[in-house]
Amino acid sequence: MNSARPNRPVTGRIVLYCLLGFFGVVFAMNLAMVKLAIDTLPGTDVDSAYKASLAYGREIEAAHAQEARRWSVLGHIDRNADGAAAIRVEARDANNDPLTGLSFSALLSHPADKRADRSIGLNEAAAGIYRGRAAQVPPGQWDLVIEAERGGERLFLSRNRVMLK
Repeated sequence: MNSARPNRPVTGRIVLYCLLGFFGVVFAMNLAMVKLAIDTLPGTDVDSAYKASLAYGREIEAAHAQEARRWSVLGHIDRNADGAAAIRVEARDANNDPLTGLSFSALLSHPADKRADRSIGLNEAAAGIYRGRAAQVPPGQWDLVIEAERGGERLFLSRNRVMLK
């Protein structure tokens, strides 16, 4: 009693099905990997390199004007156990007098995932002291971007890498 099946010849149809199946799996995996790559890296740092290059000269002028003001702006951020982050900014002019009447804002920018960025409005708590809070900030490295404006003109910009625990 021999229960072995008889050998079937390899035909062109079987080879075609095997090739289509193999390349179908490769194509499907490539599509899945491209979708995952696009979803986890949402974009670039700037939308248009051309527009950024046009604004470069204005940014240099703004940096020179900021340096000429000789302001002292100190930012401090603490992350609580519940994940809330408290930001405190102390701003003083060249004479060490508190800077008042400015509109300060802060941005917690995640270096690897722009979707995690948190924009924080800072309110003037005392003369030259500005405070704000952000809820549910995960631990890790962040860029703390502090801006000060008055009358629609940006007077101060600072970007610092911070580690939140």
